[in-house]
Amino acid sequence: MEFESILLPGIDDKRPLVIAGPCSAETEEQVMATARQLADNGVKIYRAGVWKPRTKPGGFEGIGSPALGWMMQAKKETGMYMSTEVATEKHVYESLKYGIDMLWIGARTAANPFAVQEIADTLKGVDIPILIKNPVNPDLELWIGALERLYNAGIKKLGVIHRGFSTPDKTIYRNLPQWHIPIELKRRFPTLPIICDPSHIGGARNLISKLSQQAMDLNYSGLIIESHCSPDEAWSDKAQQVTPATLKEILDNLVIRDTIQTTEDLSDLREQIDELDNELLQLLAKRMRVSREIGQYKLEHHMPILQTQRYDQILTDRAAQGERMEMSGDFVKKVLEAIHSESVRQQMVIMERAKKNKD
Repeated sequence: MEFESILLPGIDDKRPLVIAGPCSAETEEQVMATARQLADNGVKIYRAGVWKPRTKPGGFEGIGSPALGWMMQAKKETGMYMSTEVATEKHVYESLKYGIDMLWIGARTAANPFAVQEIADTLKGVDIPILIKNPVNPDLELWIGALERLYNAGIKKLGVIHRGFSTPDKTIYRNLPQWHIPIELKRRFPTLPIICDPSHIGGARNLISKLSQQAMDLNYSGLIIESHCSPDEAWSDKAQQVTPATLKEILDNLVIRDTIQTTEDLSDLREQIDELDNELLQLLAKRMRVSREIGQYKLEHHMPILQTQRYDQILTDRAAQGERMEMSGDFVKKVLEAIHSESVRQQMVIMERAKKNKD
């Protein structure tokens, strides 16, 4: 897939492309006050949720279509472009009727192929940028599938929003970044614009600056950040919204590194990486040979493959060792889990082969 630019007329082609505004359009006064402050600080694209999918009924689910009228009034007064989330055919029709300039598909909707297809069919012939948030769960193929459905409907001005992935574990993040997933998406589709949503990844306003810088260091195209004129009084997601003044401070402090520069000074270091990767693969091959020998021993002595106590000890000890060597304990655990999984697979092959020979 080859994608067209999502830049709207009059917006500079530089990083980061900034989309900002409140989580929800709550009142006409709140929409207008926030828009005025953001426009005064140089923001060109305004975002606000008009329909809010909630986990349980009874919560604030958005004002609906009347809020689109407030947004268009804000556009008329400030000159900002307007963007909002759509989840159904009706949402698309209403947004286009009012003249919304950019749409995005939310994480819950992106996880539903039927809903994405309905939106794609409704958008046929429409020539505005469409952004797709990553699905709630870390499923890269489902994310790509949503892109393909819109692309096949003739939509070429496509981008994605990385908003992190849900987790049952307690972490500092509301949604885990899992940076490797959008990185792999970008590897497959180099022309695809990726926008980071640090508000939803962090879930807390004090994390927005750090996450925004990380996204820029990973060469993301832009940022979509929740900004409210009175964040502590917001009707939804108040903890992750910042004032327009705070947003300006965050953006002013970003370091945008030059992406067009010589790589000659990196050639020696990259050669070292290649050599080390080769050595790692050779060591892994040796480890698997030992694992197969262990599998043969277990077979001959009628032992089960999985030795839980031994595995738990390895994970704990190696994670601590990795941290002493300036690596993340979680990273070391993930590597060891992958290695262990392959070791178990190879030992199962030995067991299955022996059973077939016996039969």
